[in-house]
Amino acid sequence: LLSVKQSRIVKKVTFLDESISGPIVHKFQALTSLEKQDMDSANNDWVSDGYSLPHAWQHRSQSLDFAGEEVELLEQVTIDSVYKLKCPDLKLLCPNKSENVRNVNKNTVDQENAVDLESGGYSRYVTNNEVILADIIREKGTPKESAAYVRAGPRKTLFFDPENSSAGIVTCGGLCPGLNNVIREVVKTLFDVYGVKRVYGFRGGYGGIYNLEPLILTPEVVSDIHLKGGTILSSNRGGFDEEKIIARLKELQVNQLYLIGGDGTMRGANALYQASLKEYEKSGFLFAVAGVPKTIDNDIDLIDRSFGFNTAVTEAIQAVRSAKTEALCAPNGVGVVKLMGRHAGFIATHACLASGDCDLCLIPEVPIEIEGPNSCLEHIARVLRKRGHAVVIVAEGAGEELLGKQQEIDAGGNRKLPAIGYFMKTKIKEYLMSIPDPIEATVKYIDPSYMIRSVKANAADALFCLLLAQNAVHGAMAGLTGFCVGLVNNRTVYIPMSAIVKNSPRKVNPRGRTFERVITTTGQPRIPISKRNASLFKSMSSRVIV
Repeated sequence: LLSVKQSRIVKKVTFLDESISGPIVHKFQALTSLEKQDMDSANNDWVSDGYSLPHAWQHRSQSLDFAGEEVELLEQVTIDSVYKLKCPDLKLLCPNKSENVRNVNKNTVDQENAVDLESGGYSRYVTNNEVILADIIREKGTPKESAAYVRAGPRKTLFFDPENSSAGIVTCGGLCPGLNNVIREVVKTLFDVYGVKRVYGFRGGYGGIYNLEPLILTPEVVSDIHLKGGTILSSNRGGFDEEKIIARLKELQVNQLYLIGGDGTMRGANALYQASLKEYEKSGFLFAVAGVPKTIDNDIDLIDRSFGFNTAVTEAIQAVRSAKTEALCAPNGVGVVKLMGRHAGFIATHACLASGDCDLCLIPEVPIEIEGPNSCLEHIARVLRKRGHAVVIVAEGAGEELLGKQQEIDAGGNRKLPAIGYFMKTKIKEYLMSIPDPIEATVKYIDPSYMIRSVKANAADALFCLLLAQNAVHGAMAGLTGFCVGLVNNRTVYIPMSAIVKNSPRKVNPRGRTFERVITTTGQPRIPISKRNASLFKSMSSRVIV
């Protein structure tokens, strides 16, 4: 939306609204009564010429001053069509079950203040027609279409009556910083904002829903859990059985289930959402399924990042600095640090760049060459000759082209990985002693994996967890289901689980700017990427599967 103060010129607007026949384009065509009603419901302010600017956008525009600045109209950079990824909405799927309760923030509204009551105690309501564009980088030749996600936030009416609602929370997969934060904020939002009376904490992943007695979670129970790492619900892989899960939820009359987990968990959650609709048709029992994506590897696609990733990188840097200290204090010292990253090397690349102490960064997306002109071992030898010490970071999933793929899998369906860290430690020592001018090196190996994932969230991730948890509850209470909450272009949005499942996992682009910075920082050889593999790393606008 290109808009400025009322006195300034508005060039063009394109806004997708599924309730009208087409987009609004050029010169602010007169709004229909249906549009006005929809925008009024979002607490928007109307400008005097009869055209609407949502309050938050209008406030933002009025706070900017471009007077005297040189501007240029980019006529060839336009967006003609916006395609919204719609999340399943129980108000549309099961309209007869909707309670249509007015959303009033129990924690902030003043019952004697008419203004507070009108706004429900929120700064404003959000509608399903507010979207965040996915493709914000535009240039000449960029397609004139963009995907868009529904903006997260409180809705004016609720599908579920809080007085008659019960919720369940489950954590699946491996540990990650911030799990307790998400649990805490989901519970506090359900109780303090909406007034829900009962929240179950299912222990031990999917299998614990039907195998173990749940915890009864209250604001008092979760008051200080954010000060600890891990999850008070414990976590586990596998155990997914939709029939047993639904039977248990039906027994407890849980009408909202919040799932915190990675792409495997979200695949199960998507299947559970589909099964929930079939159960409704069969028995009338209905529940919403909301996902909070969790992956310490940061490999869930479409979102900017996952909670806990910031903390993981911070902790990883401590291991890298310890490795450098060990390397500095030994003759021809080499510190090898293995970091988490099964399919993607995000932790490894970010720790490399943030620490500034890395001389070689090996990730799953780039083949490891130990012979020839691009040999990483010869690069280490050059660094030792020049500086007398070196630090190597290797992601756990790197080097399968050298060691082969293991056939053994864990309970979550993940293939076990070869011991790339020990392999590199051995190869470095062997190579340095085999060259014409041998280097007798001291190689130290550090694996901080479980230390990184078991710590409590840092300040940035703690705030991030709060945003995700609150908005997950806003979406589920309003009747959205089969959705994940995430950050896209630094805005909190709702994404269909099916889209998350289709597009994940994501990988570091070996031809992208992040890995280019790695090569610049470390000085390591640039490994050619075949055209066959290059197709895996397309731009977002051409890669999103809807």
